[in-house]
Amino acid sequence: MTQIIQKILIANRGEIACRIMKTAHNLGFFTVAVFSDADRDALHVQQADEAIYIGAADPASSYLDSERIIKAALLTKADAIHPGYGFLSENADFADKCVQAGLVFIGPSADAITLMGSKRLSKVAMLNANVPCIPGYEGSDQTDITLIEKAKTIGFPLMVKASAGGGGKGMRLVHEADELAAQISTARSEALNAFGSDELILERALIAPRHIEIQIFADHHGNTIYLGERDCSVQRRHQKVIEEAPSPFVTDALRKHMGEAAVAAAKACQYCGAGTVEFLVDSDRQFYFLEMNTRLQVEHPVTELVTGLDLVEWQLRVACKEPLPLTQQDVQISGHAIEVRLYAEDPRQRFMPQTGKIKIWQPASNSRTDHCVYKDMEVSSHYDPMLAKIIVHADERISAIRKIARALTETQIVGINTNKHFLQNIVQSVAFAGTDVTTAFIEQYAQDETVQGSLTPSLSLLAKAALLFTLSQSSNQDVLFTPIPTWHRSTGVSYPIDLYYNDETTSLTVTAEGNYFRVCHTKTEAEVTLTPVSLSATSFEVEIDHQRSRVSFAKTDDTLFIDDGLGHFAFTCVTHSKAVHQARQGTAQINAVMDGVIVALLVEQGDAVNAGDTVAIMEAMKMEHPLKATMDGIVQLNAVETGDQVKSKQVIATILQADEVTHEQK
Repeated sequence: MTQIIQKILIANRGEIACRIMKTAHNLGFFTVAVFSDADRDALHVQQADEAIYIGAADPASSYLDSERIIKAALLTKADAIHPGYGFLSENADFADKCVQAGLVFIGPSADAITLMGSKRLSKVAMLNANVPCIPGYEGSDQTDITLIEKAKTIGFPLMVKASAGGGGKGMRLVHEADELAAQISTARSEALNAFGSDELILERALIAPRHIEIQIFADHHGNTIYLGERDCSVQRRHQKVIEEAPSPFVTDALRKHMGEAAVAAAKACQYCGAGTVEFLVDSDRQFYFLEMNTRLQVEHPVTELVTGLDLVEWQLRVACKEPLPLTQQDVQISGHAIEVRLYAEDPRQRFMPQTGKIKIWQPASNSRTDHCVYKDMEVSSHYDPMLAKIIVHADERISAIRKIARALTETQIVGINTNKHFLQNIVQSVAFAGTDVTTAFIEQYAQDETVQGSLTPSLSLLAKAALLFTLSQSSNQDVLFTPIPTWHRSTGVSYPIDLYYNDETTSLTVTAEGNYFRVCHTKTEAEVTLTPVSLSATSFEVEIDHQRSRVSFAKTDDTLFIDDGLGHFAFTCVTHSKAVHQARQGTAQINAVMDGVIVALLVEQGDAVNAGDTVAIMEAMKMEHPLKATMDGIVQLNAVETGDQVKSKQVIATILQADEVTHEQK
């Protein structure tokens, strides 16, 4: 019997909420968005037919509050709830509450979520279903003595894993027996804090395997099929960075074998809907069950592009109790697809999440971009830093690599730091085009400055920034936002420009020489000559040594956000504020790295600290960030207490040299 669904509440936010709405609207469904204080102007709110407020910005008060979400669905007379991914998508209690409230939960049953949400119980079920599993221990006896004894049988290296975990939390790689007790204790503590359970499993460690997952689908009529594989081996700290389909490592025979094992895994828990069975595959192409994700995956678009299917459409049709539209024999894999995840994080600063306002946003024209971004959007500290997914499809892998590199280049995002250039450097590397793409890829090939980028701008970029400031100061009109018909300037006119960035000030001199400009670095006396070619509201093209290049930029008061295709920088013009900066030479400020919460102050007023000492710890984007002193001195705390919300760049404390303290006391 067909399930009648007309209106769907999407219990999520950001990119995935927008993605679900697109297909739902195409199929004629009405949609309801939910939003927190931080998301009142979010894109998913703008695109929904209706939107309802569910609470404060912190996820526990909004997107993780199942009672509020179900109340919102009933209030708007929704028939079903789509959980997306993350938040409550794999919460069995939420799925059960939806059903009890008379709502269709667009996902598997609560029993299937519970079983597959436990690494221990799911592994037991997989062993019973004859799905290959990594040798280890998944027993109910959780005493340290038992775990240590079982580890001796498994051998080293081995993995200690939180049974209820994900995303690398509660996970430890142990190389030697004498490390085990301490690592078990640490994993237990982390797992309990993150997931409310300190249950652990042990597994033999596979060093540098491939991470390959199978997309499965099941309906209410007993049909279960697989839709090929995705290779998600390029990871950082167990978080996927790049995904592709099909895997360049998987043969036709291995695909069939893994697909059949994934179907067996789904049938073992009477699965219904979209799911992903994840495997680790060693160099001999032996594969082992890792876990099952009982939801739509972030990387589902690569499967869509190589199969020509809409997986969200399948989810909605299955929720309406329609049969799967294809049999296993009908599934065809065509071409190659690659997806990269665009994050608000800075690889140059240990991948620290970033907050701020997006000044320029322009997706690439030759790719599919699933996103939640718009101009002047404020990126907050409350949620995951993923902004967009960029996906391309081509006839073969090498062509797809070229297309994703171009798509990243065409994607314009200015105002906050992202991992865009890091992704560009990876996909354009010889290593990525090769065959050694394992879970150790980033550790092996992407640790240096050539891939992660440099915090030090080139003289060429400094010169372009200085020239943009000079042109805006030397014209009667705001030339930064008006095309200039002529670049002619009187010969010999010079302008001093002091640019502040990364806690440093660089002095430059810009001299007009007819239709070109000379920019000199005051300290090194290095020079660069630029001939402006064109200028628009967001783009500046110049010629240097007969070579033309273009930068994207946005200017706010005395701050210039600029991207030259190699890195994103924010420069502040402090030419008329030198006295302020000189007065601060004997001090060092400790600033909040982004919007967040101070969770610990580790010093008191007047304490002596050394460079490198942690003064405070703040929490933002689900991560803790230590705030450290950059010089020896005496701490002068601002009016900040533990638990306070702070803004990006807000001064938490100032470190004074001893003579500065004495001077102030006088």
